[in-house]
Amino acid sequence: MKFVDEVVVRVEAGDGGNGAIGFRREKYIPMGGPDGGDGGDGGCVYLISVENVNTLADFRFHTVHRAERGQNGMGRNCTGKKGDDCYVPVPLGTLVSDADTGELIGDLTKIGETLLVAKGGFHGLGNTRFKSSINRAPQKASKGSEGEHRMLNLELTVIADVGLLGMPNAGKSSLIRAVSSATPKVADYPFTTLHPNLGVVRIDEQRSFVIADIPGVIEGAAEGAGLGLQFLKHLSRTGLLLHVIDVKPYESLDTPVQSAKKIIHELEKWSDELVGKPRWLVLNKIDQLQDDEIESACKSIIKGLKWKAPVFKISAINGNGTKELMFAIMNFLEEQRRKDSEQG
Repeated sequence: MKFVDEVVVRVEAGDGGNGAIGFRREKYIPMGGPDGGDGGDGGCVYLISVENVNTLADFRFHTVHRAERGQNGMGRNCTGKKGDDCYVPVPLGTLVSDADTGELIGDLTKIGETLLVAKGGFHGLGNTRFKSSINRAPQKASKGSEGEHRMLNLELTVIADVGLLGMPNAGKSSLIRAVSSATPKVADYPFTTLHPNLGVVRIDEQRSFVIADIPGVIEGAAEGAGLGLQFLKHLSRTGLLLHVIDVKPYESLDTPVQSAKKIIHELEKWSDELVGKPRWLVLNKIDQLQDDEIESACKSIIKGLKWKAPVFKISAINGNGTKELMFAIMNFLEEQRRKDSEQG
């Protein structure tokens, strides 16, 4: 299925049913009075986050979602049936905004969470409602009001605890394959990752976290080059970023330090929020270096970047150093959750 993370859809709530004009007519009761019933309320449109949907691709073909109209009222004081509500399934992490005004309507972050996006019309009143001491036989009933119609912008931002950031072919996909059951494509050429991939890292039965891999970021991405900046919004919910650097770049004219600085520069142009997130340095592909070269090469990168945050040396392809990295991440996330719960 094609990965789609932003769509515009139209939602239409049901109109309210009209009230009825009726009079009681039974044998021996010739002047029974009004008995026109109210109409039914129009159905509402809700978005509901579900677990088995991870893309907005279906909305490319189904762009209009309608709730049912309320039934008209009937004689004998029978009220019309309420229109059925329309529940539209969306992926977890969907941001919903009004496409015309840009107003943020809601953010679906929990499985089964619902969001009202179009309210159904109010029912019309039957002529029974207009009976009074001076109007015993009202010939008046009201129409149901129209349901809300609006255009919505749906934007998917995947929910992950940790995000992988780096140049194409830095080894992000290899890392997520090494530490989780996710199976993104891996090859010896850049841009093998064309959409975000999620993997669950399990430390033990009770401890786990979600890691996200996005397409590599290249220079000029903030102006539209490449794929990475298109998906950087998927890192906005993460609690930690791993900046993956290839210590021995494949067919690249840039040094690891130059490549890393380009990523940092693009981040700064894109979002202050992402720049401010905790970020660790992951020096990957140390298996490509001789044992006596590893330490000096890593020190050179750390010095060139003036890096003060944690640094990890790994080889994603054979798993060296990945276990220590995952345990450190788990401990960091647990500490963050503890602080958040204390503040909350």
